[in-house]
Amino acid sequence: MKVREQFILISVIVVISIIGIAFFWEPVLWLFIIIGPLVLLGVFDIFQKKRTIRRNFPLIGRFRYALESIRPEIMQYFVETDTSGRPINRILRSLVYQRAKGENDTEPFGTQMDIYHSGYEWMEHSMYAKNNPKDIGKFPRLIIGGKDCKQPYSSSLLNISAMSFGSLSKNAVLAMNKGAKMGNFAQNTGEGGISDYHLKHGGDLIWQIGTGYFCCRKDDGTFNETTFRENALRPEVKMIEIKLSQGAKPGHGGILPAIKNTEEIARIRHIKPGIAVHSPPSHSAFSDPIEFMHFIQRLRDLSDGKPIGFKLCLGRKQEFMDFCEAMLFTNIMPDFISVDGGEGGTGAAPVEFSNSMGMPLREGLIFVHDTLTGFGLRKEIKVIVAGRIITGFHMARAIALGADGCNSARAMMLSIGCIQALQCNNNTCPVGVATQNKSLVKGLVVDDKAPRIKRYHEATIHSFLELIAAAGLNGPEELDRSHISKRVGMYNVQTYDEIYPYIKEGCLVNMETVPEEYKRFFQLTRLMK
Repeated sequence: MKVREQFILISVIVVISIIGIAFFWEPVLWLFIIIGPLVLLGVFDIFQKKRTIRRNFPLIGRFRYALESIRPEIMQYFVETDTSGRPINRILRSLVYQRAKGENDTEPFGTQMDIYHSGYEWMEHSMYAKNNPKDIGKFPRLIIGGKDCKQPYSSSLLNISAMSFGSLSKNAVLAMNKGAKMGNFAQNTGEGGISDYHLKHGGDLIWQIGTGYFCCRKDDGTFNETTFRENALRPEVKMIEIKLSQGAKPGHGGILPAIKNTEEIARIRHIKPGIAVHSPPSHSAFSDPIEFMHFIQRLRDLSDGKPIGFKLCLGRKQEFMDFCEAMLFTNIMPDFISVDGGEGGTGAAPVEFSNSMGMPLREGLIFVHDTLTGFGLRKEIKVIVAGRIITGFHMARAIALGADGCNSARAMMLSIGCIQALQCNNNTCPVGVATQNKSLVKGLVVDDKAPRIKRYHEATIHSFLELIAAAGLNGPEELDRSHISKRVGMYNVQTYDEIYPYIKEGCLVNMETVPEEYKRFFQLTRLMK
């Protein structure tokens, strides 16, 4: 007998039995308060046509959907190990929470990592380690600003990566901005632009301009010089970043779900409320590398010489080389380049883009650093990286591979209460971080969370400096690829300078010195003809 038929038979038997018993004991009819709705739900399941499981397994099939709806919570709390959670495992999440709360962040009984597994990495220490991170300066700063910059910025080595108001709640933005002010580091606005919440506490801002030109946008969606200058001259805006692509969805453009596009967000972005907003996949203000360099100079002039840079997840290597050629040809170059990795996070992205598009951070960073070096441009341009930067070791590895500084998004979210509920794209974030639901947002208390992000930032920088001291180095600038080792097989270990050898400075401006691995896509004079 089919389950559907069994349900009907059992329902009939139960209803008749209750009615029969009621002749002798009337209070039994109260059971219909429970039985009645269950029978009606089962009957509805049989006649509905959208859910096959519920149609074939009336009432019982509903439990499958109920369990599926809480699967992330079941996995996180009952199934995953400390090292297996995705995208950020429990060890790292717990570390962020502990540092944000100012609690003990040490680990007992040795590492849980499989140190003989291919891919395991470690930093090489020195017998002549420094006694204390204070020996090399507790909080070294990074000066960002090239030859044409009139207002260089003294940046922290770790800042808040791009996250827009709209993707984040107002209280999350406020907490991050206040924490950045308290800790003397910067907050990237994300491509959603500058909101009132980015300005309230006076924290340093990196204003990101995406393909939608939010906050500097004409009615037709093109770039607006007037509103750009008005915002660029704000004292809170320390740097301006042109977003070409991001790691989680390169070549796709940002997505703001309709449910998050409130009247307030629409006003800030100069768009219509209540509709899904998809930023174009590419910019309308320029169409080739030469025009792009002139656009950079245009923004520099309009901002009275503030640092101008761009962010990208590396795709076609030839296109980045075209940028470098254009810098030489025009003698215009950015003050900084932000490199995002394919492992970068986002509130909403198509699965194919998130999983299968964009170069991972380490390979992208190495190529950007080496290519700038090969063109003789590296000393003029600072390189910032983002893509699962969570611990002091992640910072050390990135700087050793070629970065000057780091940005972090998800770790900063965790520090103000994110629990990795994986509901960022549904407006149902239970802790009020990635939602516009006013009831949920209210649960995030700004004055409580701001010190947490400040403490996390300080503790992570401190741990990074401890690693530098343990390696016997005088500062982050002495880190290089030889300081990080990687297991590339059970019996094979290599340092990163062995895996990715450095190239000679200036070797890409002369075809006679171009390394063999570059020749297959190298076209030195294409743009100059």
